[in-house]
Amino acid sequence: FSPKIGDAIESKPNVLNLMIGGKMLPSKSKEILPVINPATGQILRYVPESTEDELEAAVHSAREAFSMWRDTSVSKRSRVMFEYQRLIREREDELVQAIVEENGKTIADAKGDVFRGLEVVEQCCALGNHMMGETLANAAIGIDTYSYKEPLGICAGIAPFNFP
Repeated sequence: FSPKIGDAIESKPNVLNLMIGGKMLPSKSKEILPVINPATGQILRYVPESTEDELEAAVHSAREAFSMWRDTSVSKRSRVMFEYQRLIREREDELVQAIVEENGKTIADAKGDVFRGLEVVEQCCALGNHMMGETLANAAIGIDTYSYKEPLGICAGIAPFNFP
């Protein structure tokens, strides 16, 4: 079976689900896009072209998660990042294989990508000390100043894939 771009996705194999609100959900989209191995031209799987409602649901879910995250202690946030670090190390081979297949990279280059990502996570694990605010007593007569570092909100990133 080999669906084409623009095919309806009901009951089609190898169509990835969306993760919204921590749940894997099938898309209601009627459009799919192939994920192609650039080295072989093989279609590996398909991704749905998410609907506007699905995008809104994902943003809403992220806002709700942010509300909980901002109230999470710095030490708990660090533990979450240490667990993320452990999972990356544990599943390194799977991550490398996905990068090789989806991006056409060599195994060595893919391992470098995973390692660079791991370095970012390691830096995030150590951010607790950098979350401290500042104070200045007697900035003026009877006036003290202080600052806090707080999470500001959600963001989205669009990154190219299927490099080179």
